[in-house]
Amino acid sequence: MPTFIIEREIAGADRLSADELKEISAKSNEVVAGLGVPYKWLTSFVAGDKIYCVHEAESAEIIKRHAREGGFPANKVTEIAAFIGPQTAGA
Repeated sequence: MPTFIIEREIAGADRLSADELKEISAKSNEVVAGLGVPYKWLTSFVAGDKIYCVHEAESAEIIKRHAREGGFPANKVTEIAAFIGPQTAGA
């Protein structure tokens, strides 16, 4: 299944409380459960005024549907072409 990175612009994202992040996470999980299609939220990173999420889905349209139904922005959705890290140098 393709993997996507989603850029969500949320003013003050880095100042969201633990409770607010928990609420956002619960809503995302609720939407994923109701999509009726294969979908997996892998991880997210909060940085400045953005949240970067890594999700697996059949298409960018499904990613956008998740965002609409959850009430979150999905300002940019990009399919990930490859994963690299320190271990890539030794491969």
